[in-house]
Amino acid sequence: MKDIFLTYANYCKDADQAVLSLLSTLSNEEREKDRGSYYKSLSGLARHVLQGTLYFQGLFKPAVSHNAQAMKAFAPLEGITVPQDTLTEAQWKALVPIFETVDLSVIALVSSLSDTDFKLSIKVPWYQGNPDAVPLSFLLQSLMMHGAHHRGQISQVLDELKIDNNYSPMKADCLK
Repeated sequence: MKDIFLTYANYCKDADQAVLSLLSTLSNEEREKDRGSYYKSLSGLARHVLQGTLYFQGLFKPAVSHNAQAMKAFAPLEGITVPQDTLTEAQWKALVPIFETVDLSVIALVSSLSDTDFKLSIKVPWYQGNPDAVPLSFLLQSLMMHGAHHRGQISQVLDELKIDNNYSPMKADCLK
């Protein structure tokens, strides 16, 4: 199970870097323009991916408090804040390395987990099943899907702007 989650975590890091690289080629005005999504702008979508990752990390932390190596994975996250509202160019540039720090923290966390840790129950008040017993593995999967979902939304906007954005490790013609 760990190998699968490490593959996903590394993919998310690489995909985030590719998306941020593409978005960094746009003007701040283009990144901040309301594109009609729930999170409005491309910047808003990217920030939501980051905030979601930090949110999930916050859910994981109490569950793995017994695991010293896992707790070390959270240390780089101390003091990270994600700016709200419209970003300046300087705020955007400052956000890019924060993504890498957060993504590397996810990789470090997954690397530190034992088979038993993946089965740990986490209390999640909004979960529609049993909110007192959500498996860590399910929430890790949810974290990975959350980022992929919103990177897909970013991709759709970039498609509409006619900006090539294939950041998948698969070749575009492999599914033909």
